[in-house]
Amino acid sequence: MTVSFTSRQIPVIGRFAPSPTGPLHLGSLVAALGSYLLARRSGGRWLLRMDDLDTPRVLPGMADDILRTLEALGFQWDGEVVWQSSRTDAYQAAFAELIDKGMVYPCGCSRQEIARIGSAPHSKDGELLYPGSCRNGLPQGKTPRAWRVKVTDEPVCFQDGIMGACCETLAESCGDFVVRRADGPFAYQLAVVVDDAAAGVNQVARGADLLSSTPRQLRLQRLLGYPIPDYWHLPLVTGPGGTKLSKRENAVSLAAGRDLAKTGGSLLLAALRFLGQATPTFPAIVTPREVLAWGVSNFDPAVIPRNSVPFPE
Repeated sequence: MTVSFTSRQIPVIGRFAPSPTGPLHLGSLVAALGSYLLARRSGGRWLLRMDDLDTPRVLPGMADDILRTLEALGFQWDGEVVWQSSRTDAYQAAFAELIDKGMVYPCGCSRQEIARIGSAPHSKDGELLYPGSCRNGLPQGKTPRAWRVKVTDEPVCFQDGIMGACCETLAESCGDFVVRRADGPFAYQLAVVVDDAAAGVNQVARGADLLSSTPRQLRLQRLLGYPIPDYWHLPLVTGPGGTKLSKRENAVSLAAGRDLAKTGGSLLLAALRFLGQATPTFPAIVTPREVLAWGVSNFDPAVIPRNSVPFPE
């Protein structure tokens, strides 16, 4: 199965979907800016969604801080903010459709049990590969712990706007993957494809750490008959030693004491340079709206780098 990247005609509908499990940081700033400019450069819409489905990890007050920080940085989104936590009925409907099609099944395996199965190797990326122990029915004495969607050994290929041609065989990289826990919560992979389809999102620009999620989402989109968005996976901001920046590091947050009225424009300029853009010389104190206006008119996707590097000083 191959999904080709296309240069869409307007209207592009992009989105930014932070998780309120920590403050906006330099990495999420890059993702917000990249998704914003990729949508706005062609006159498209930019939507905002709070991916707050993982309620145990959501920090009180963090969603409001993210919204206020984005506003202080000059970002303007179209329509109302969508909250995943209010969309359980939509996920249930999609899940019921997968059941009707015979594409999901209950699984009674714990992670520890999967790890102990000798025939369950790790993928080339180190991910634990589910061996399909419950695919043909729950073993005697087992109770469901999760619901998994069936995958095939057919490669899932797509053309990413930044990373180029990408291919993955889900049967070799992860196996049948979880779409719902038995105690109720739906998995990110299902929720995000339902939300994007409902909002008409046709351009998904996000961090490269989610590149491996894309084949799983393509699988679900095909099973549910959803349109396939264009995907753009932006380089990550790395911390010391080349590791991905955590949400505790380099917070771009009003709650962290940053005066974004003074520093927001400079932060956005640095984020533009991180995305490979040749920015002009601005005054020492430049407003976020001035930087965003320049970006909308001049952003060049062709120069976005693939490599993840530290944020420029």
